[in-house]
Amino acid sequence: MVKMLYNALIRTHHITSRKKVSALKRAADTHNCFVLLRYGGCPGIMYVESGDMKSVESWVDVVRNLRYKDFQLVSRPGAVARDDQAGDSKLDRRSQSSDIPTLPHVGLSEVESVKEFGSIMEQRGVRQWWRKGMGYLS
Repeated sequence: MVKMLYNALIRTHHITSRKKVSALKRAADTHNCFVLLRYGGCPGIMYVESGDMKSVESWVDVVRNLRYKDFQLVSRPGAVARDDQAGDSKLDRRSQSSDIPTLPHVGLSEVESVKEFGSIMEQRGVRQWWRKGMGYLS
């Protein structure tokens, strides 16, 4: 049986406060979510994924309460729409042989570039969904 996953995508002006990042890390651990942040300059990007819809919604509420500048929930919490269901084995093989690190299933990870963020979205099978949410595709 395939376990259903849920995700959401948030865009902000930037993510530079270590204090806020620490609050996001605590929330990811508390709500049992995988979180990826694009830390540094513009834009700030946050991706959250969990097997429980309520966990994703609760984590998004934590972000909203931190009052990030230009907070935009560009993709509301919902079921994960994979780019290619049959491509999962291909992605697994590629992640084992490439320089992209294997990411945890729970907790917070940070990257410094949008390019790195996009690579991880591709690795997780949600690159097209992410590109649409970011406004790169119509």
